Amino acid sequence: MIKRLIILLLLSITCVTASAQNWGGGVDESDIHFGFTFQYISAEYKILKKENWRKPFEDLSDPSVGSQVVTGAVNAISSKSSPGFGIGFVVNKRLNEHSDLRFTPSLVFSDRLITYEFDPPPANTASFTTKEMKVQSTMIDFPLGFKLKSDRRNNFRAYVLAGAKYSMDIASKKKTSNAGVPVLEKLLSNRKNFASYEAGFGFDLYFEYFKMSPELKWSQSFQNILTADAQNPYARPLDKLMLRHVTFSLYFE
Repeated sequence: MIKRLIILLLLSITCVTASAQNWGGGVDESDIHFGFTFQYISAEYKILKKENWRKPFEDLSDPSVGSQVVTGAVNAISSKSSPGFGIGFVVNKRLNEHSDLRFTPSLVFSDRLITYEFDPPPANTASFTTKEMKVQSTMIDFPLGFKLKSDRRNNFRAYVLAGAKYSMDIASKKKTSNAGVPVLEKLLSNRKNFASYEAGFGFDLYFEYFKMSPELKWSQSFQNILTADAQNPYARPLDKLMLRHVTFSLYFE
């Protein structure tokens, strides 16, 4: 998928820069202009573990039974990238010839994955040695970025971008609730609201009546987004989870 996007980007740059006409509908001369965006997202966690993260989990939820060891010792915890997508709007404020202020609110659908590897569990528990947790999320992102642009060359211009965003998870509580759930089937929960910093680069490609901008951006949450739960076997070994996104966007303005 990424290779196809790169090939498409290179072909677009070649076609647009081959033309000598200064197209674009005058969008760069407008004090404020608008647009929309489509996004492909790759999400993963940066995992920080507790000192005793390997310790088997003891279930203390039933005082009449006492403590029960329900998992083997933890051997590894990892997070692989998970794809997602987003759609959004663009509000661009022109500061001068080479800089803009951009507000790009987006609706993002992106799951996050984290995998646990255990020693064989005690004989009286469920027999699994690998467990993959999926954290489902539907986010509304509010990014605010500063765009620094190069000189325009015919119908091509490069730029870099830096800024921050505030994210709100609007996924239903039913999908993230652990109420009445057996201990080994509990879900891993994340904070509903958090902020991230981000940076990226892209290219403005000018067509006759509009401008298209392929952009690659990286972001990471400022703070820990893990919801701590000492009675959750998947949250207990974790000290912090930092969310990372790599986003490929196509802007049309």
